[in-house]
Amino acid sequence: MAIAVGMVETLGFPAVVEAADAMVKAARVTLVGYEKIGSGRVTVIVRGDVSEVQASVAAGIENVKRVNGGQILSTHIIARPHENLEYVLPIRYTEAVEVFRESVSGIRPIGRP
Repeated sequence: MAIAVGMVETLGFPAVVEAADAMVKAARVTLVGYEKIGSGRVTVIVRGDVSEVQASVAAGIENVKRVNGGQILSTHIIARPHENLEYVLPIRYTEAVEVFRESVSGIRPIGRP
């Protein structure tokens, strides 16, 4: 399974919450984090299978339109990002989101009962 990263950047926190909610409901992805960039810009980041991330980002884009004043500023999907990115950028699975990763994949990480 090729793990991808999907990002949706919005103007306004309510818009990013709406996008994140739609993204995790629309596809089997794990929300791994968000980044407040400044000036009202917020990016939400999901990980999962390439096709699932594509469906997730599409749902996030569509649902931001429901938020009064919400705007999509940018979106991007990276299929199979290099492992070095995970150690430098905030796109890796953390212990805090591991339980959600398990529920999406149905596969427990090595060493977990």
